[in-house]
Amino acid sequence: MKISEAIVKAKEDNQMAFNFLLETFWNDVFGFMLKRTKNEIDAEDITIEAFFKAFDKIHSFDSKFKFKTWLITIAKNTHLDSLRKQKTSLTNQTTEEDEKRVYWIVDDAPSIEDQLITKQKLAQLLKDIKKLKPHHQEIIHLRYFKEQTYLEIANTVGIPINNVKVKLLRAKKLLAEIIRHKK
Repeated sequence: MKISEAIVKAKEDNQMAFNFLLETFWNDVFGFMLKRTKNEIDAEDITIEAFFKAFDKIHSFDSKFKFKTWLITIAKNTHLDSLRKQKTSLTNQTTEEDEKRVYWIVDDAPSIEDQLITKQKLAQLLKDIKKLKPHHQEIIHLRYFKEQTYLEIANTVGIPINNVKVKLLRAKKLLAEIIRHKK
């Protein structure tokens, strides 16, 4: 499959085209982010998020430009956004006096009411997860309830690790939409 053909098919929501584009450009985007972040975990997280954003906005891609350049630009902007968020959170840190007050808390165990609320929220979350398609349910179950790594999930489900990452992002987005629409 050619890149231009894959882009056209991806715009038609063809999963194989998305997989082809992901596998074709993963190393380029990940390598670019690794040079910028100098941290494999951050580079991987940003790369996943960049592909997710790109695939979500694939219809806006203009074929006058190179797809790789478009992806790298999305990754760069995603990285800049994460840096801005980090900078904002650093300015909101607690003072030393605030930290000292934390040590005076006597009991941090959840109350019976808190435990009941947590159980109710978990039950509702499980109901919401059941509204997803079975393959999305499975990915979420393996990652968050069985706490499997991406590699373990890939082996369990029998798909490439990059596909696991994208499917997990899609599943989380769909679950968030289900929860948001209930409110």
